[in-house]
Amino acid sequence: MLDFIAIPMGAVLKFIYDNIAFQNYGVAIILFTVGIKTLLLPLTIKQVQATSKMGDIQPQMQEIQNKYKDDKEKQSAEIMKLYQENKVSPAGGCLPLLIQMPILFSLYYVISQPLKYMIGKSPEFITQLYELIPQGSEKIANMRDLNIITYFSNHPEQLQSVSDLLKPADLLNMNFLGINLGAIPAWDPSHYINGGSGVDTYLLLLIPLLSALTSYISVRYSMKGTSKTDETQKQPSMQNNMAMISPIMSGVISFTVPAGLGLYWIVGNVYQIAQQAFINLFILKKQKQKIADGAITPIHKNNQGKEAGVR
Repeated sequence: MLDFIAIPMGAVLKFIYDNIAFQNYGVAIILFTVGIKTLLLPLTIKQVQATSKMGDIQPQMQEIQNKYKDDKEKQSAEIMKLYQENKVSPAGGCLPLLIQMPILFSLYYVISQPLKYMIGKSPEFITQLYELIPQGSEKIANMRDLNIITYFSNHPEQLQSVSDLLKPADLLNMNFLGINLGAIPAWDPSHYINGGSGVDTYLLLLIPLLSALTSYISVRYSMKGTSKTDETQKQPSMQNNMAMISPIMSGVISFTVPAGLGLYWIVGNVYQIAQQAFINLFILKKQKQKIADGAITPIHKNNQGKEAGVR
């Protein structure tokens, strides 16, 4: 359904792999992920600004809700008036996110299915190649492309029998800093999936560990930025739970998929941390300064010009 986005993105990733990333899949993932997220940065800024403005008027919204709790029509009218006076749209934080989601999902598909989106292999060819892989730990149905590349890279003697389907040039270089990005991490190196031995079996463990760590830092830093929006409210327990659940899930899932996907998540988390720092320093800080200088009025005022906020 998202091929109209994923196919052009795959062509861009292939160009990066061939011309910029020294024909290394790990370097290509890093450059490609950073590039896509940078292009989406203006939408992210709009989303954060809208969310921040909504946080600024939360005390006034609560006052209106309490004051007109028995008159829903008046309550709705006053809330809409509050939105208009502060130039806030209730959907302002959702629309940029909705625009980003198809692109981010496509990014995931492109990175997990390089034979389809980078090399241009048809699903039928990929299925034929996948069926040639012996049954075992190297066969993961939803990661066929990476399984095929890893298997035939580890068994080059098998390429001759599939020369009409797969060429040596189609086997992307999955070695990134000694880590096979087509392999799946395992706690016990003796059960290392997709082959490997020695120090690389332990290096592979860095992927889920860094995935969990960067996810935790990203969530906590994001919460830190939003919690300052309204210091009169307690931080919801749901956010605290998210700070723990998200890193745990990220780490666990990284033990079930090839390391290339884990690298993608790590890069995305690191970028998000840097992005949040940029937004906090140059966007939200500037916005709060305008409020302090009176250029923006974040509180609802009555007809006499007096503040109707909580005292």
